[in-house]
Amino acid sequence: MSEILNISKDEETLLKLETPCVVIDSDAVDNNIAAMAEAIAKRGVKLRPHAKTHKLPEMASRQLAAGAIGITVAKISEAEIMASGGIRDIFVAYPLVAKSKLERAAWLSLSGIRLIIGVDSLEGAKRISETAVREGAVLEVRLELETGLRRTGIAIDKAVELAKQINDLEGIKLSGIFTYRGAMVGGASTLDLQAAGYEEGRLMVEAAAALRSAGISIEDVSVGSSPTALFAAEVDGITEVRPGTYIYQDRMQAAFGTCALEDCAGVVLATIVSRPYEDLIIIDGGSKTFATDVQPGNSPLFLKGFGHIIGDSEAILERMNEEHGMIRVQPDSTYQIGDLVRIIPNHICSTVNLHSFVYIKDSTGQLHKTTVAARGMLE
Repeated sequence: MSEILNISKDEETLLKLETPCVVIDSDAVDNNIAAMAEAIAKRGVKLRPHAKTHKLPEMASRQLAAGAIGITVAKISEAEIMASGGIRDIFVAYPLVAKSKLERAAWLSLSGIRLIIGVDSLEGAKRISETAVREGAVLEVRLELETGLRRTGIAIDKAVELAKQINDLEGIKLSGIFTYRGAMVGGASTLDLQAAGYEEGRLMVEAAAALRSAGISIEDVSVGSSPTALFAAEVDGITEVRPGTYIYQDRMQAAFGTCALEDCAGVVLATIVSRPYEDLIIIDGGSKTFATDVQPGNSPLFLKGFGHIIGDSEAILERMNEEHGMIRVQPDSTYQIGDLVRIIPNHICSTVNLHSFVYIKDSTGQLHKTTVAARGMLE
């Protein structure tokens, strides 16, 4: 749902918004979409963006219009939202095991959507098979491989055995493999994105070769995050990348060097509600407004605070509780109660998910109050 606020181009019109809120610059979004689409196209690889960042069918449609071949989600409920918004090619990059979720996946597939789901175990594959046969569907799956992050995924040295077992099951079409690794080399976080992307790509291409040598047909080899996608896409044999954050960008991506702070399309607008000390201002946004999953001070980025305060590089959003954000400022700064501050969050994806709606500012200066359609779709 979208509601247009008829306001002028003047940035001072943001004073009319109630805070805290998220404001998305549409022009920056389009620039980010175009840049990634062009770069991936030059590498001859398919682009399947992750919708976890925007959670909006309209943004997914922009990505498809720019050349993406489909989208990625993590939950079947997100897939349903995207399908209802006209998206026809969806990859659920997550193992679905509950009967009810697999039934929904089958129904979505039978409705004419190209739906791909992740699997990383024989038990999970059996559950997919049982549901597909019962519902009269054939479910397309990709085998998830574990490449160092130690979360979901089968170990690479066990992939051939599992793939053979999956191929023997009814109602399943195994079409590819995928992984998520992020910026990692040799099992450790890194700022060397080229090395991280190349290592990720090589691991997956080698795994695909082993599977094919065992007689298993592997069409797609899918990898990549926003920091590593461009480099992983340069590895011969990679067929698809799945970056997500790039559409809005955030402080974490800027720290990785994949964008400039000026490329960040999403900001949190907050109001100063108190200045109890000369070196401290309090804003009306805390942990219910800003994501806390990217903590300050951690390797390899060593971010200071939970976001970048636009226009004041010395200010640090150093603490939060539910409704309060504590920003340390210079004692001689001119902040006053009632002033607005704009903050680029460390992680825009989780931040957007905290908000029921965002304001999308178009090129004419209008703000469109837009419901975050897939917000909170956890099932």
